[in-house]
Amino acid sequence: MSGAVRAAVGEALTWGQLGAVRCAALEGAADGWGTASNRADAARDRIDKQLVARLAATQEGEAVDAAVARLRGLSRNFQYVYTECGLVRTTLNSLAGELRAPQRRLREALEDARGLKFAVHGDGSVSYPAAGENILTREKLPGGTAAGSSVSLLLAPPQALTNPNPHAARAQEIADAIARAVGEAREIDARYARALRKLTARDGLHVTDAMWADVSGDATAVRGLADEYLKDAIPVDGSSAERKAWWDGLTQERREEYLAVFPGEIGNLDGIPAEVRDAANRDNLRLLIGRLEGLGGRDGEGRGGEDERVETRLAGLRAIDEQLRAGGNPPMYLLGIGDEGNGRAIVSYGNPDTARNVSAYVPGLGTALDEEFVRNDLKRARDTAIGAQEYDRSSASIVWLGYDAPQLSAADITGNTDVMFADQARVGAVAYNEFMSGISATNENDDPHVTAVGHSYGSLTVGQAAQRPGGVPGADDIILLGSPGTGARSADELGVGREHVFVGAAENDPVTAMPAKIEARGMATGAASGAVVGAALGGPVGAAAGAVGGGAAAYFAQDAQADGREIWYGTDPAHEAFGAQRFRVADGPAPVLGGEGLTPAHSNYFSPKKDPVSADNIAKIVSGKSRGIQVEEWR
Repeated sequence: MSGAVRAAVGEALTWGQLGAVRCAALEGAADGWGTASNRADAARDRIDKQLVARLAATQEGEAVDAAVARLRGLSRNFQYVYTECGLVRTTLNSLAGELRAPQRRLREALEDARGLKFAVHGDGSVSYPAAGENILTREKLPGGTAAGSSVSLLLAPPQALTNPNPHAARAQEIADAIARAVGEAREIDARYARALRKLTARDGLHVTDAMWADVSGDATAVRGLADEYLKDAIPVDGSSAERKAWWDGLTQERREEYLAVFPGEIGNLDGIPAEVRDAANRDNLRLLIGRLEGLGGRDGEGRGGEDERVETRLAGLRAIDEQLRAGGNPPMYLLGIGDEGNGRAIVSYGNPDTARNVSAYVPGLGTALDEEFVRNDLKRARDTAIGAQEYDRSSASIVWLGYDAPQLSAADITGNTDVMFADQARVGAVAYNEFMSGISATNENDDPHVTAVGHSYGSLTVGQAAQRPGGVPGADDIILLGSPGTGARSADELGVGREHVFVGAAENDPVTAMPAKIEARGMATGAASGAVVGAALGGPVGAAAGAVGGGAAAYFAQDAQADGREIWYGTDPAHEAFGAQRFRVADGPAPVLGGEGLTPAHSNYFSPKKDPVSADNIAKIVSGKSRGIQVEEWR
């Protein structure tokens, strides 16, 4: 295809060749590539949703495992064909779109020349006839030829001062217009020729990781060409309802182009239907993996911490890809994926557009896009969906990692304890509300039941979202699990009514009993003072003992002054003063003494095995059956 384009629009381009370029023919060729892309996509879909799913559901054994592995490899190859052909389609369409502007300006210049009976030569120069009169000889002023320039000569004297022939200035304008049109077309051609030369595939049927890394580079190059043609029209600053209306109004062909060239932008755009986001993000996931592999993630050599970050992110992306390809029930929908910050991932179990009950869970401190997130947080959302569907089959459960949760480190602990990461919750709250607005815009039910769920630091994020103007869009209920506080004084400030705010707080969960800031400041000051005194008396051992003793003494001194209702981020959600409905959960293992680490009880709320009472209560709330929960007394 590159050769064909260069034949029509080459470096030796003349105005005649520019005028002869058939943009409609380029668009026709684009349609052909689009057809090939769509067929590859349909083949991939049949393999994933029919062949692989049916084999995995009905048969077992090594032969089946081998067949499934081969089919998944074939599916990956079709995905490669789909993506590359889609990129060629958009490149050709964008080329046609850009060439139309200089072609139009060329036609206008030629029409002006014809109207004035000027001759346009093959090199773009313009001849004009004799006209006017020599004031001395009374003879006609001779005609001439104006050579065009694509550069604006602002300092050149007007033609009227150098050539008194009244046609000279107009001929120069026409020649310059022709030169500028041809120059612009040459520049356009050079950019697109470079892009089309990249869109070539190696021989063979096996698509390797290196080829996917190359696809990621191809996609980046094509996106740079298609900004005006496609990207600028994406309503990034619009509301979720406006984005949905924009997508609904696109032709099927234009939708296919967006999905092929801008899967990341479409897949992460709140207000786009869930099935569309899922399809886009699955493709973007593969491109992200390819890009990170291209950064050296395959061998991990050479860049220390950056290589470790790439490896960690790659492991998380691959784990999500593996789960998506494995399928299962409830079906997974990838509603968001990205590499910015600590990573982004939004996964729904069940279709949130068709479900009557939709919950969206925000994870907390230390969460990032890695294998642990896939192993733990995705499981929590899946367990919630399975539990909710026992009460109402029309239920979907989402895990939302759409913000940068704090990553706890020694620097964080010794930093500004008055803030203690609250800024990240406030930023996350804005993004969470935008996402929930999108869920409301795309849900097909007249009045869906929506639950906002926050665990650990995620409960602060949900609490901050609920306290923003208008609250969490569409939310009927709020669940706070293992919460260090929400920043609110009472449940009345969360926008859904205190009877619709539910709290799970295990007695052995230390996060739900974080000291109030006055107590924490006292502990820090006391520990520091005690360490200094202890070091003077007994060296390192004395310093350690002094820190513990000083911290404890200061804590109890400040505790006497602290409000018993207060924990780190405001009123304890499990306290009577907060006024929420506290539901029953297991006490959980004691920290350290239970043999499971510092905070084992903090991680069990969603687990039907480790805390079946809590998991069941959560399932009842998110399925709209909150009247059946088991309640617990307030603190």
